[in-house]
Amino acid sequence: MKKNLLAPGHSACAGCGESLAIRLVLNAAGENIIVANATGCSEIFTSNYPLSAWEVPWIHSLFENTAAVASGIEAALKVSGRKSEAKVIAQGGDGGMADIGLQALSGMWERWHDVLSVCYDNEGYMNTGIQRSGLTPLDTKTTTTPPGKFSWGNYRPKKNLPLIAAAHGIPYVAVTTVAYPRDIEEKVQKAIKIEGPKYIQIYSPCPLGWRSEPSQTIEIARLAVETGIYPVYEMINGKITSAKKFSKLKPVEEFLKLQGRFSHLFTKEGGDEEIKKIQKIADDNINQFDMILKDGEELQKE
Repeated sequence: MKKNLLAPGHSACAGCGESLAIRLVLNAAGENIIVANATGCSEIFTSNYPLSAWEVPWIHSLFENTAAVASGIEAALKVSGRKSEAKVIAQGGDGGMADIGLQALSGMWERWHDVLSVCYDNEGYMNTGIQRSGLTPLDTKTTTTPPGKFSWGNYRPKKNLPLIAAAHGIPYVAVTTVAYPRDIEEKVQKAIKIEGPKYIQIYSPCPLGWRSEPSQTIEIARLAVETGIYPVYEMINGKITSAKKFSKLKPVEEFLKLQGRFSHLFTKEGGDEEIKKIQKIADDNINQFDMILKDGEELQKE
């Protein structure tokens, strides 16, 4: 049996999508890697002193400088003539990648460091109290965007970090989800072989922050794609080269109703109009990524 490079026994919550994603990423990348990890859930539940769940070289950085630390590691390997010995991964949640750490991440991409950046997207600051982030979707209930008389929750749509990454001209960008383990593995293995900066965003449900059942993590991650809310796709040199397609997409209600963070949409007067807005976001994704199978096309194997 292949050794898991994220050892069991860590303290992640039951049903944690992020822990599943990290294990898949590490195992796909292999033992010859060095990981720079942003502050957040993934750092907390894997490194309670004096224990560690990491079976590879790993360094905890701050929220804001993960990409800078990874850049330094990659530069040191290059200068010392040891670049062929290890690949570098910069990783964190959406706070560490899409918000607080975005400046350093952008700099790393622009300077063309040979680093794989991975964002474990759980759509909020879960470790510090379930606050909204730039990747929190429209109308989500968080501790900083509570629904009320004059609010439906988070009032801004989700930041499109994959397209921001692609706008830097980097050679490889991919979006995937813990619902498709093989897809994660294939994309990591492809990315790690490409010279230069790479970015992978992985949809990682958080039962605690999303107020969902731990047993439904994979179902929710799958429904996010099957409704068009979270397209799974790949971009090479700025162009979309593949996207997961379906013969028929499901309505967004099937995804929303499983999560307490959207419960107000089903109980508050006017919620049906907000659901229509979310459906419009999904429909736009479906059109942009051409997610409906055409005659003669076959479903991708999972």
